[in-house]
Amino acid sequence: MAHIAWVPLIFVAGSLYLYYLSTIFPVSKNYTAVELKFPTTLAELQTLARNLHDYKTEHIEYVIFLFSSAYIYKQTFAIPGSVFMNLLAGALFGVWYGFPLVCLLTGIGATNCYLLSWAFGKPYIQKYFPDRVKSLQDKVDKNLDSLFFFLLFLRLFPMSPNWFLNMASPVLNIPIGQFFFSVLIGLMPYNMICVQTGCMVSELRSMNHVFTYSTLLKLAGLATVTLLPGYLIQRFKNHRLKLE
Repeated sequence: MAHIAWVPLIFVAGSLYLYYLSTIFPVSKNYTAVELKFPTTLAELQTLARNLHDYKTEHIEYVIFLFSSAYIYKQTFAIPGSVFMNLLAGALFGVWYGFPLVCLLTGIGATNCYLLSWAFGKPYIQKYFPDRVKSLQDKVDKNLDSLFFFLLFLRLFPMSPNWFLNMASPVLNIPIGQFFFSVLIGLMPYNMICVQTGCMVSELRSMNHVFTYSTLLKLAGLATVTLLPGYLIQRFKNHRLKLE
């Protein structure tokens, strides 16, 4: 197990790389460069979206690369605020390009977080979150026959925050392939809602309009449906054991 001291070094390297990208704007006649930072409020998001929307008409490749790098950075280091990035994707790229882009970036960034935890963090996750790890481990053990569907359920209607699931998955011995695709597919509804709303970000008056009670109920319904295959598999397994 590599030493945990490597994590802050990797974080600093990633931060410096992202800062460098944010300072090398290609020249644009119709755009004045502004300081780029991660939005933390709706007003900051709307300002950033407006500025980059005008700029991307001339330098779309740079905007996509900068956005992708920033998104993966946040996911890799479990930095909160994915909802703002998803809304920004909708505002900049629309649904047809923004939605598949954020789904892919979510999968890549979460897998990077998984790998960091696997390489450096497993003993610390077990030490500082023993109750959470044990609770998740018990649930994973009960759903081994339908593990992928259970992972989808956790993403659709998370019993623990996504950042913790990303870091705890190596501790739970969840295969990285199942992990990646459960993130890619399981967060699609959440990503779609955010990206669709982002297309109208200039009209938003509150972040409360992103996730309404109706939307949350739909996500809960989808999460419940993903448990059905596991239930059927377990029923079939029990029936076969009785016949034997």
